[in-house]
Amino acid sequence: MTSVRFRPTPRTWLTPALVLTLGLTLGACGTATSSTPATTGAAAVATTAADLTVTDPWVKAADTGMTAVFGTITNARDTDVRLTSGTSAAATKVELHEMAADASGTMVMRPKEGGFVIPAHGSLTLQPGGLHVMLMGLTAAVKPGDEVTVTLQADDGTTLTIAAPARSFAGANESYTGTASPMASTMP
Repeated sequence: MTSVRFRPTPRTWLTPALVLTLGLTLGACGTATSSTPATTGAAAVATTAADLTVTDPWVKAADTGMTAVFGTITNARDTDVRLTSGTSAAATKVELHEMAADASGTMVMRPKEGGFVIPAHGSLTLQPGGLHVMLMGLTAAVKPGDEVTVTLQADDGTTLTIAAPARSFAGANESYTGTASPMASTMP
């Protein structure tokens, strides 16, 4: 069997050396970046917000008063996420709500104390008769086919923006009991 001996020419020798140098340089840059502690601000929020996704979002169409946003929020993080508040140009007030039994056993809608927790690598379903994002004091009618944008805020500064198409829905006519000032109403 004939043996072949490799003798690098200057060109073949230079290419692996250049690749090795570039690889070490780029690797060092990646190490420095990944070991740098996370900072607060837009860059940190943009990174962590990608870990939260919403599927099948929708909002109930309503002419006036109140309506609600539904869908499933999924958390890809290794830690729980707690949503605590929200804003929307479609309403003067946004609250995170739940359906729960009052003292008489009647199911009523009320603000969810402590907000919504989306478990690590889990999801949370917002649905009529359960947890939902309440839009109160609509600034305009929400007609079927309209799109309503809501931004939810987590306790760690992360924001999650939901673009929810409006649809007709005849259900979800629960009574509303506010914690600060009770008011008799029905949820649209």
